[in-house]
Amino acid sequence: MKYFEKEINKKYFNIGEVAESLNVNTSLIRFWEEKFEILNPKKNKKGKRKYTKKDIKILNEIYNLVKGKGYTIKGANSIIESKNNYTNQNEILESLIKIKKSIENLKDRI
Repeated sequence: MKYFEKEINKKYFNIGEVAESLNVNTSLIRFWEEKFEILNPKKNKKGKRKYTKKDIKILNEIYNLVKGKGYTIKGANSIIESKNNYTNQNEILESLIKIKKSIENLKDRI
């Protein structure tokens, strides 16, 4: 990720930059897009992929699971999906807690 540390203010990265940072071919990244539903970069009018830092974080996780730890695509997909579900549940819980506090504050004012 050293490549991206230089460009902190940049919002989107192209597939070449992402591939270079992971030291893989662009075709592997496109393949992973097909196999991992969570990975869905934006595309511009010309169809060129634009990756956010969140996309890059997901790609790093895929890389570490598949290339580093030797997981199959199916196994890596299961792990990533379970982490994503857990994260979504935590975000929902935090939102509900904020709503509850707001309601309690309103109740106290009445």
